Order: sequence, then structure tokens, then C-alpha cells
Amino acid sequence: MYVDRTYYLAPDGRIAASAFAVMRDGLQGKVGIGKLALYGREDLVAVRPKERGIVMHTLHHAAEIRGIDAVDELKDVPTSVKPEEVKLAKQVIGKIAGQKVVAPAVDTPVSVINLMDALKKSLDAVSTKKKSPAKVGVARPATKRKQA
Repeated sequence: MYVDRTYYLAPDGRIAASAFAVMRDGLQGKVGIGKLALYGREDLVAVRPKERGIVMHTLHHAAEIRGIDAVDELKDVPTSVKPEEVKLAKQVIGKIAGQKVVAPAVDTPVSVINLMDALKKSLDAVSTKKKSPAKVGVARPATKRKQA
């Protein structure tokens, strides 16, 4: 979240290569934090070794990051859920992991359904078709049929 941009650092020619390698190896297991004047402004940066080179990340200051409490849509999300619902959700996720999910086009608004019932139905559907790709079902409103 704090990383803005990433740059690869490299030595400027053969003479600087050995000094660069010494600094890279000296940074193993560490991250250097500092300030850098770049494009007319001062940035907070982190440097760390990566494979044969050094990587530099420009960083955002904490004051530039919007807190999660500022996201109004998350205020209605419950902070805890029933353990049996979590267990069921994990089973569903485990059965469809790595499978392609195909969502059909939706013409009408979806009606609100019971989450626990929907998870059980989804788990039952996946259990019967073990190797077929997972599909997202959409509840449609009931319509009256004409009798002939």
C-alpha cells in the first residue's frame, strides 16, 4: 500500500560494478530507507537487494494513505460471522479452487436469498459435478406459465 513506484538500480559502468555488488550483498536481509530528490521533488524511498541488482521503491507517506475507516461501504459489513458459515464457505472455495468461473448475463435484478442456503446449494452442486467447471447461478423471479 505504501509503495508508489519501483525502479531497478544498476551500476554506471564496469568500474562501479564491484562497489555495487558489495553494497547489494551488504543489504542482504535488510531494507534501506532514505530520501531522494527525483524529478524536482523529494521522495521517501526503500532500497533492497533483488537477485543480481538492487530495487528502489518510492513510498507514500502515511498521511497520503486513506484509512480503511474512510470507506463508507464497509461500515455495514459485520465484524464477525457464524463459524458454520465460514466452514461452509471454505468447503465451497476448496472445491472450486483453480476452476474457471463463468457468470451468465443478468437481465433482471437478483432477489435476496439466505446465504447459508445458497452456500449449501452451491456445495451440493459442486459435489455432484466434481470435475466440471464452476458456474455462478443467478436466481430469477418466478413467472406464471400459461396452460394450453
